[in-house]
Amino acid sequence: MSVLADTLRSVHLTRLALTDFRSYAAVDVTLAPGVTIFSGPNGEGKTNLVEAVGYVATLTSHRSAQDAPLIRAGAEQAIIRAAISTTPSDALVEIELNAGRANRVRLNRTPLNRPRDVLGVLRTVLFAPEDLALVKGDPGERRRFLDDLLVAMAPRYAAVRADYERVLKQRTALLKSAGPKGGLGRSKGVQQSREAVTATLDVWDAQLARTGAELLVAREHLVQALRPHVERAYLAVAGDGRGPAEIAYRRSFEAPDEITASGRPAGPTDAGSAAPPGVIHSERPTGDTDRGSAARSGVIHSERPAGDTEDGPAATTEVIHSERASMSHGERVRAAEKSLRAALLEVRSSELDRGVCLAGPHRDELELSIRELPARGYASHGESWSLALALRLASFDLLRTGREDPVLILDDVFAELDAGRRDRLAALVVTAEQVLVTAAVPADVPGILAGSHFHVTGGSLTDAP
Repeated sequence: MSVLADTLRSVHLTRLALTDFRSYAAVDVTLAPGVTIFSGPNGEGKTNLVEAVGYVATLTSHRSAQDAPLIRAGAEQAIIRAAISTTPSDALVEIELNAGRANRVRLNRTPLNRPRDVLGVLRTVLFAPEDLALVKGDPGERRRFLDDLLVAMAPRYAAVRADYERVLKQRTALLKSAGPKGGLGRSKGVQQSREAVTATLDVWDAQLARTGAELLVAREHLVQALRPHVERAYLAVAGDGRGPAEIAYRRSFEAPDEITASGRPAGPTDAGSAAPPGVIHSERPTGDTDRGSAARSGVIHSERPAGDTEDGPAATTEVIHSERASMSHGERVRAAEKSLRAALLEVRSSELDRGVCLAGPHRDELELSIRELPARGYASHGESWSLALALRLASFDLLRTGREDPVLILDDVFAELDAGRRDRLAALVVTAEQVLVTAAVPADVPGILAGSHFHVTGGSLTDAP
């Protein structure tokens, strides 16, 4: 069965207009459902177009951490306008990116007090060459992947994420102000400062644990919901029965009240008992196998360190303790909060010495494995690409479960793949409501992805023959 199920409701872009965005002084393109290809030489602005679409959906760029590079050189602001056809009505999103001052967002010509309130109007899944970092990069890339997907599924997590990052930044600054551990040459003033910091940390520990627990538990549920989709998508993309690929969430801490009956840190509970609203849309996606649904029956995939055997303490699956498995979402968050506070107390001395926060979701890991070996370091280049694509395909499948299709964006991805993976990927995405493709060489795009075709050169678009 295809990784992409039948569309339930229609949502697609009908128009994209840019003013002083990246290389475009002005451009206005009409879009339709189905496939649209933007081709042309490198450096002519193909990616700038799909970057703008992604910005409408996420209020971030997949290429730049700052907004300043998105504003055309010499301009004071950039404007993105996106018309979106939805059920039952249409929407117009207008975003004004301002150099040196706050951005402004309007929805259906009404200004929004909080730009993040536009999140959810348009949802996208972006495939890009940078996706290889999801497998080969540092853990921060994978945490960002989870958090971005969380926000796409339930926009309220944008506030949860922002709150945690704010508290983490302030707590880290407090730790740094304590200075290094005492010893020769340590002044009395510094010693007093460290004592004052210690007295204040309890307050910040409580805030970090409260905001961190909600983010952490949501991530755990998300990984459990995503796991069967990743397994199926990897097999579909890699071909020839290669795999299996697995994902697991590993916390940066553990505490006695969160240990499973087998002595390992507890993982996510079954999806039916503790799923936060908006994160898991269905208990069993279309086409799930018995193996893929095992996580929902009270069995989870363990986070197996390299070298562990089936008979070791990190066996592939473990039965969750019955009391833990019956927890509600709120109870799980409270338990995680308690555990994180205990972990922070345990590492406080080390944190003060090093000036960094050593426990919390910002140090957790999304572990990726192929044939029970860590993908990072063991996977070949082709396997790494297959796994990166599987993560994006799984995201698409999870996002559309019980809802409308996100817009699929494939930014110069086919140039990175061999012919077999190109064809298999194309076959998996062709049924999506709307697919936007960029390619320097049109021949790289499999013929099955036929549709509208624009040639991009010199900041302008023309119909390709």
